[in-house]
Amino acid sequence: MRESQSDMKVGPLAGLKVLELGNYVAAPFCCRLLADLGAEVIKVEPPRTGDPVRAWGEMLDEKSIWWSMHGRNKKCITLNLKHEKATALAKKLVAQSDIVVENYRPGQLESFGLGPSVIEKIRPSCILVRISGYGQSGPYKSKAAFGSIGEAVGGIRYLTGYPKDISDLSSVRTGVSIGDNIAGLYGAFGALSALTEVRTNPTDTSLRIVDVALTESILSMLDGCIPEYSVTGKIREPAGPALSTTAPSNAYRCLDGVDILIAANSSSLFINLCSVMEKESLASDPRFITNSKRVEYMSLLDTEIKQWTKQRTSNELINILEKSNIPCSKIFTVEDIVNDPQYKSRMAIQLVRDNFLGIDVLQTAPMPFFSDGKNGSVRWAGPTIGHHNKEVLSALLQEGDDLSMLEKQGVL
Repeated sequence: MRESQSDMKVGPLAGLKVLELGNYVAAPFCCRLLADLGAEVIKVEPPRTGDPVRAWGEMLDEKSIWWSMHGRNKKCITLNLKHEKATALAKKLVAQSDIVVENYRPGQLESFGLGPSVIEKIRPSCILVRISGYGQSGPYKSKAAFGSIGEAVGGIRYLTGYPKDISDLSSVRTGVSIGDNIAGLYGAFGALSALTEVRTNPTDTSLRIVDVALTESILSMLDGCIPEYSVTGKIREPAGPALSTTAPSNAYRCLDGVDILIAANSSSLFINLCSVMEKESLASDPRFITNSKRVEYMSLLDTEIKQWTKQRTSNELINILEKSNIPCSKIFTVEDIVNDPQYKSRMAIQLVRDNFLGIDVLQTAPMPFFSDGKNGSVRWAGPTIGHHNKEVLSALLQEGDDLSMLEKQGVL
């Protein structure tokens, strides 16, 4: 693990200016990715309470530990966007920004006086990333939605469970805000795509709007579900720990009670697996001769594999399987991840000093890594509410205004 270097201000996005007008997860995650890679991100939060995520997850002295990473590398300021003086300051920030990111319900940004037409007038060639539940158009655009709703409507929630003949329990979440995070990734991807277009066509000074829907972000992750339905009429059903498109690829219980994942989901890997199981006859069995056949007879095949795995410990099996280059693994907990030599060797987890919490905190490193070594960095952990008000806003104030007065007026 490595300690963060707060003086590192370089990265592939150094010089890019981003204004974050979002809250909760999707827009802040999008902007954190940009900030990690060197962009200057100014995050606008409501006065006093700040972003609601400051009160989410495990707490230390009533401070969110998650915020340490969620808000990192951002300059946090407060603005009450319902106040006209705050809107005036926000417009000045827009004028300095290459990218503006928001995730309000459609129409709310306009109600603040910061809609697309206003932004385009203030900052030609600006990129506006708009992340919402259902997108900026369509009959559902005004519906309320969080990540879990996006996951449900996008189709992934239906698939995260067991077949009904095994369990009638409701499908489960992934355990993290996967819908918001994927939408945030698309937001960052869309922003940088639009930025490339802007720089390729500098004479076109129109506003570029990146319209990201939580539902569609999840929908894009559904592999072949949509084309398969269009051709066959079949609805892909939950398959538990298996994958309904390939076999064998499942979790198998071992002698020590630990489950391991085995992904021998190609014909050559399946032959190798049959060899290490000392059941070569399975490789030539007509029921398992092709992937489509193995999927058809998946339950029979999995029974054969389970009979083998339950006779050995998980460590024994992993050693056997890895010697034959068969993809396999235990299911990692965060403790396993923190202590894993692969993650350590790539410095994928780093120790960050969090002055807000007053402790050192482990965080995932900025991703991705670059071959030239000009990677992103954690320059500082998530700051306090309004920590950068003076630094960011002082130069933007009108004559006669000062921060303390604006705070008393409810602007900051």
